[in-house]
Amino acid sequence: MRPRGTAGRGGPGRPRRPVRDQARNAAFDVMRAVAERDAYANLLLPRLLRERGIKGRDAALVTELTYGTLRGLGTYDAIIAVCSDRAPDPAVRDALRLGAHQLLRMRIPPHAAVGTSVDLVRLRIGHGAAKFVNAVLRKIAGRTLEEWVAIVAPDPERDPAGHLAVAHSHPRWVVTAFRDALGKDAAEIADVLAADNDRPLVTLVARPGRSSVKELRDAGAEPARFSPYGAVLPEGDPGQIPAVAETRAAVQDEASQLVALALTRVPLDGRDELWLDLCAGPGGKAGLLDAIAGHGDVEGLSAAAGGAVRAFPGGARLVASDVQHHRARLVRQTTAGAAVITADGTAPAWRPGVFDRVMLDAPCTGLGALRRRPEARWRRDPSSISELTKLQKRLLTTALESVRPGGVVAYVTCSPHLAETRVVVGDVLAGRGDVEQLDARDYLPGIDGLGDGPHAQFWPHRHGTDAMFLALLRKRA
Repeated sequence: MRPRGTAGRGGPGRPRRPVRDQARNAAFDVMRAVAERDAYANLLLPRLLRERGIKGRDAALVTELTYGTLRGLGTYDAIIAVCSDRAPDPAVRDALRLGAHQLLRMRIPPHAAVGTSVDLVRLRIGHGAAKFVNAVLRKIAGRTLEEWVAIVAPDPERDPAGHLAVAHSHPRWVVTAFRDALGKDAAEIADVLAADNDRPLVTLVARPGRSSVKELRDAGAEPARFSPYGAVLPEGDPGQIPAVAETRAAVQDEASQLVALALTRVPLDGRDELWLDLCAGPGGKAGLLDAIAGHGDVEGLSAAAGGAVRAFPGGARLVASDVQHHRARLVRQTTAGAAVITADGTAPAWRPGVFDRVMLDAPCTGLGALRRRPEARWRRDPSSISELTKLQKRLLTTALESVRPGGVVAYVTCSPHLAETRVVVGDVLAGRGDVEQLDARDYLPGIDGLGDGPHAQFWPHRHGTDAMFLALLRKRA
């Protein structure tokens, strides 16, 4: 008879049999897919959880292991390098990263974090690699995260950007881009980097005329901080809420809701019947614009107060366009009354000056959504900025040519990088005198910390949203 408490052991002098941990194996598989196939964790992980029947606490563990490790790669790699006598193979490195995250940021006992990581490597890679992982993780377990950062990060006085990059696990160029947009206050730069590493809340949008915030609240959500259509889901699967399952509501960051609302609340002289979403896929902003165009700014009638802000009463139609057919198909699933087309925004399929309002949510680096797509910070590099800004300028030129005199364009990016925001707007407007820039903050009442204007810049550490940029441009009559 086996002595009590020795289940899984091989007997005296023999190593215990490794235990296959479903949650850690799933997180490891996502990490490998991200590294090998450039997979997106936010798309792969939910599918993997469904396919393997992982639910409840195990699903929460997989989610934290995956996203937490991806966010912390820069810090963990620096610590692993100090604790290793050789560069680990890619698969071993991913296992070490998962183990380091458990040791340094999760409430998992060190013996459990090391033991489960060793078992994972022994089963998936081999016994020799497992011994190496065991030795490295035991070294990591000997210090706290703060103690390791003090060892591996550059001196904050001599190299402040380098220190913040390692301490908060961001590429140096991203740290520099945030500093350029925010200013040189080191404390605030650290705040925004730290906010990028926090788990974001699930924010929902109730599409007017199709759902309501009350319906979302009845399903367990809480009112959002700023958006009259927003609600925050503290826990649970948003897909289980009937309004979300039926596309009457959706998951959408609050800043994305607010920039769309701002476009609809600029008063126009004359007709207000035809709107355009120039780069509509996958359809988040198009879904809200389509609902407001058809049903009006229902909640906003009481939320918008004073000044030039007003609520759109309804009676318009949205044209939603995207250059990629599969993204246009996603837009069809999120809209009810919109005309959805596949078209190249740089070579428009419509006559100039036919639209009253135009939304341009331009392709960008996505630096404003690093909380939700943590692997994106490691995939982008500064070399992509030049091509993106060329495309952004061409698309903004199309947007301005597509709007009628007296109409308004919203230029939006999910990035605070100056080259993608103020510089793009400034360069395009410098070549023409028929456009004026409105103060976007006037159409976002009650929200502080949006910058000095005339554009508006949301920030995760100030507003709890993605770092969304908005410029509102009116074509002169």
